[in-house]
Amino acid sequence: AMSATGGRSPKIYSTQESGAPYRWTLGDGSTIAGIEQAILGDADGGGIPPMLPGGIRRLVIPADLGYIAMSAANAKCAEGGKDGAVGPIPPKEGGAYERFTNLYCNPRIPYQPDLVLDIKLYGKRTAP
Repeated sequence: AMSATGGRSPKIYSTQESGAPYRWTLGDGSTIAGIEQAILGDADGGGIPPMLPGGIRRLVIPADLGYIAMSAANAKCAEGGKDGAVGPIPPKEGGAYERFTNLYCNPRIPYQPDLVLDIKLYGKRTAP
């Protein structure tokens, strides 16, 4: 589930409800830094161990590890991380995309609320 610490309705989107999990390749630059750091663990010895397949975590991601670059004028804020935008970004149907862009892709808002995500790490899938 994707939620924000600000706004009137904090829940933004849930891949569990849509039946389409968010997928990317670790280290390819297609997802926000806060998710990658939570999965890989804290390299500076801050006490955050790497996630193991099947692990579940609740993340509270500050703006500097989230979407702060998307609030700049002319930033790419494309659905589902398309066109080089960094994900996860909700799909346009259902109102989640509009709530997301109002909070995280709006150059008129002087700050961004923290992003709250519940994630489960599945690991690499192989063909049966």
